[in-house]
Amino acid sequence: MLFFSMHSVMLLGSLGLAWGLRYDWQSSHNSSLTWQMRWHRALFCFVLPPLLVITTAIAVLCMGAKGQMIGLQAGYVSYAIALIFLVYSIFRAGQLALTGWQSLQKLQNLVIYRDTTTSNDDMKLLNIPMLFAAQIGFWRSHLFVSQGLLDTLDSEHLEAVLLHERAHAHYHDTFWFFWLGCLRQIMPWLPNTQVLWEELLLLRELRADRWASQYSDGLLLAESLLEMVSHNMLPSETFTAAFGSTNTSDRLEERINFLLTEPEPLPKFSWRSLFWLGFSLLPLAVLPLHS
Repeated sequence: MLFFSMHSVMLLGSLGLAWGLRYDWQSSHNSSLTWQMRWHRALFCFVLPPLLVITTAIAVLCMGAKGQMIGLQAGYVSYAIALIFLVYSIFRAGQLALTGWQSLQKLQNLVIYRDTTTSNDDMKLLNIPMLFAAQIGFWRSHLFVSQGLLDTLDSEHLEAVLLHERAHAHYHDTFWFFWLGCLRQIMPWLPNTQVLWEELLLLRELRADRWASQYSDGLLLAESLLEMVSHNMLPSETFTAAFGSTNTSDRLEERINFLLTEPEPLPKFSWRSLFWLGFSLLPLAVLPLHS
């Protein structure tokens, strides 16, 4: 009887739906899919499943451990499970934020110069020999550049790298990917979590490459990428968006091909995203049915 409580049905139903949505996703790069279609499809499959489970747990918590809905009684065990899951989710998000903050503090200790007079608004120079450039922070990220990068690249290639990083700041990638990273940490056991995460990271870099190519030559960006990727050094995935964050040869090849071919339009806002975000809030719509 306890197993078939109202809360249990809701939680198991959301878990089953989340699992099915993730399991159905395929990572094949079909030539018929445009870059924008890939972006929205990957975002949908990555965000909706865990968000659906989270809102279901919130709905269970709001309804309480007593009462009934459509003839089913509420249950204390499933109510406790929802509460524990939400506490765990907050804990994991806080843990991720702390890790990112600690990494940021370590980089701050390496800063030897801060330039607020450039078009990059706030560029910090790191006293390290590696080739490194990255936007690091939360909503308002900061640009960190290594001395090794300034000593190695000429002015044209350096400007190409800085344009790419400016694109990350333009789209607030560090802010949005922090929250995506939280969803990844909360429910890593869902199917295709890592594959979807890597797909979103790649598409994020392609978007920044495309934005930078509006103001710089694609060949310069590709040459800079090849130079940077062999010296890749990232403090943490949290709070970080970097030009050289390409971890496999396949991703590197796709980025270079993307830069050297006819550019696709930048992704635009899709009203369909509001539909699936609204779908994730459906569990909250059943609150009036609880008595």
